[in-house]
Amino acid sequence: MISPAVTGSANSNVPTAGPARPKNIIIMIGDGMGPAYTTAYRYYKDNPETEEIEQTVFDRLLVGMSSTYPASVSGYVTDSAASATALATGFKSYNGAISVDTEKRSLPTLMEKAKTLGLATGVAVTSQVNHATPAAFLAHNESRRNYIDIAESYLNSDADVILGGGQQYFSDSLLAQFTAKGYQHINEFSQLDAISAPKVLGLFADVQLPWAINDNQSHKLSKMTQKAIDLLSQNQQGFVLLVEGSLIDWAGHSNDIATAMGEMDEFAAAIEVVEQFVRQSKDTLVVITADHNTGGLSVGANDKYEWNPAVLHKVKASPDEIAARAVADNNWQDVIATLIGFTPTEAEYALLDNARMQGNAPLTIALRKLIDVHSNTGWTSGGHTAVDVQVFSSGPGARLFSGHQDNIDIANKVMSLLPLSAVKQ
Repeated sequence: MISPAVTGSANSNVPTAGPARPKNIIIMIGDGMGPAYTTAYRYYKDNPETEEIEQTVFDRLLVGMSSTYPASVSGYVTDSAASATALATGFKSYNGAISVDTEKRSLPTLMEKAKTLGLATGVAVTSQVNHATPAAFLAHNESRRNYIDIAESYLNSDADVILGGGQQYFSDSLLAQFTAKGYQHINEFSQLDAISAPKVLGLFADVQLPWAINDNQSHKLSKMTQKAIDLLSQNQQGFVLLVEGSLIDWAGHSNDIATAMGEMDEFAAAIEVVEQFVRQSKDTLVVITADHNTGGLSVGANDKYEWNPAVLHKVKASPDEIAARAVADNNWQDVIATLIGFTPTEAEYALLDNARMQGNAPLTIALRKLIDVHSNTGWTSGGHTAVDVQVFSSGPGARLFSGHQDNIDIANKVMSLLPLSAVKQ
């Protein structure tokens, strides 16, 4: 059943005017973004000069929760592939599956259904474009690790916009095939402005895009999102777009709170771009969720009733970047103090010195732990956890996503909002 447009509702997420069925659908996934991440982000963004704790875009758009468990063969804790498969197809599968069922048979995806109905489709992500989440929307494969196969299969996806990283997986011959199919291939972010019509394959890094904390607030995901909307909107029948804040998960796996908050800020900025488009267009639905929770982040730790995000605002680069600079510089103590935003104690410097002698990776880990101590941040895992995740929505049909649901319910609800049939040209 389709949710009607609501009048006189106090819920600002539900439109007071506009169609009951959206013309455009935007799915946004904060990879690994469990509830502790949006909570931490609220306090990270809070203005300490005011008594009030300001709302974030996540607070404004929250409508429900979702369970994330995979097919029973994989237990209760999902990976990104199984969860993306659920969100893209409405079916549970095993961890590692890319839109195939537990028997490894292809499952029809939201993007494929949209294409048959004449809609434009696209993805904009901060990981490689053939990583698990975008792959589940555009491809079918028995393993998320088959990056080359997945990249090659994108030729048959007919997606109008593909933006993100992953240059190393696209050979010259494969790129030539994309060009022959009418794709404009670009590999410099500055080239994106000049693209005025689909189709486009933009690969802006060998693998992942730069960490937001190192990228001078350039908000690449926001710019890719806006460009994707501009290009896909040229299809008069409408579009379906996937946007992923991919690197929230990567920072969570590393238990890297400073970098994670940078990625949350990047994702929030992209959501605000979409939120503005939803308000203006009145015929666009956005559904935002996480595929799972990563790292078991805790906002406060060590039996102390405090969390200190001010520490994070002073960190000027990701710990791996700080470590690389410190290993290469004899005045490494000054480098660390400048970039980490505080002066470690003698005991802390001794631990860092020992880690530095072992190389970049040990020093990176030591810096992350030092930031955790000073901010009083906790973690339970370097992997995923099974906690439910939040669902956020705005636009026609947003009410469908209220309350508790499973991730396959999200997919089935979204699919129910697609046009009933292709519009004849």
